[in-house]
Amino acid sequence: MKKLFLIIGAPGSGKTTDAELIAEKNEQITHYSTGDMLRAEVATESELGKEINKYISKGLIVPIAVAIKTITTAIKNAPTNTIIIDGYPRSMEQLNALDEFLLTDSGLELSSVIEVRVSEQTARDRVLGRSRGSDDNNEVFNNRMKIYTEPLENIQSFYDAKNILKIISGEGTIEDIVVEMENFIKSKI
Repeated sequence: MKKLFLIIGAPGSGKTTDAELIAEKNEQITHYSTGDMLRAEVATESELGKEINKYISKGLIVPIAVAIKTITTAIKNAPTNTIIIDGYPRSMEQLNALDEFLLTDSGLELSSVIEVRVSEQTARDRVLGRSRGSDDNNEVFNNRMKIYTEPLENIQSFYDAKNILKIISGEGTIEDIVVEMENFIKSKI
């Protein structure tokens, strides 16, 4: 049975970096980011990839049914039995679509949802300090935080009720956060 770990966190929480480092250190763990999965499917030029490209090429949001099919295909084709996906779910709609899929697939278990929790000030300082592009400014950061925080309480409640929500502080050093997250994941596989 494949075990799935979802990592959520504010922009600048370090969730992608944490997941990448854990996967690099553990050959039995595969890491995906949602955006990378969609781009990879487009690159295959499959029918699904062509459909995704219709939206991406116009700067439109990929419909939830298409996104969930891409994610579940990647999970099924993962080279390992332990998969980490960061940045998902970002809405109750995404959560519900994944939950429906999990109910129909007996070969996959959602082991845990890990929230990397940081203060808004830490997130802001990290995002604005990295200057990766034109979107690293206060206005865009505020929009991204709003999109992240609006459904957060409902997402937390849903996974907490299933007893699979794990909160890890993202305020420490990358090394300390990665060790804590890696040890937690290993304890579940």
